[in-house]
Amino acid sequence: MSIEAETLLAGVTLRPVTTIDAAALCAAYVANREHLRPWEPRRPEPFFTVEGQAERLAGLLRQFAEGSAVPWVLASAEGEIVGTITLSGISRGPFCSAYLGYWTAADQQNRGLASAAVERVCRIARDTVGLHRIEASTLLDNTGSQRVLEKCGFDLIGTAPRYLHIDGAWRDCRLFQRILHDRDPAL
Repeated sequence: MSIEAETLLAGVTLRPVTTIDAAALCAAYVANREHLRPWEPRRPEPFFTVEGQAERLAGLLRQFAEGSAVPWVLASAEGEIVGTITLSGISRGPFCSAYLGYWTAADQQNRGLASAAVERVCRIARDTVGLHRIEASTLLDNTGSQRVLEKCGFDLIGTAPRYLHIDGAWRDCRLFQRILHDRDPAL
């Protein structure tokens, strides 16, 4: 599957992740550690190293090669990573679905970047990856992410108690989905 880079807003590009992104991803996660802490699992210290990111990227790229994930970065014109977005858990057959996860840097909030990235990824998921639906979840109090999903055509489908282990505890989440098309799946 070939996925091209696309410019989103103000010079920020959505592009597939590569192994050479380890140092830039490390810098992005270190710079945004506190910004992301309330919304992500607790990360071990090696996660915040170039080596830890290189190992993580190798795993993501294996999943991409296997067809179970599609990972992107959001990169500024200067090459700085200002966010990530990933389709994971890709399932084919009658389910034909994936999970969506994303984040944008603290200094990129409220610019429409997350909405632009989610919208583009939904288009790619439909037209290139061939998915029928995408599911996303947010913590109950993550109203910013809920606004992004609603703006991008996701519907609230329920609340899942103790759904994800985030910031050291099992957290309730709101579940969203977006139906991309109603064509028959390729079986």
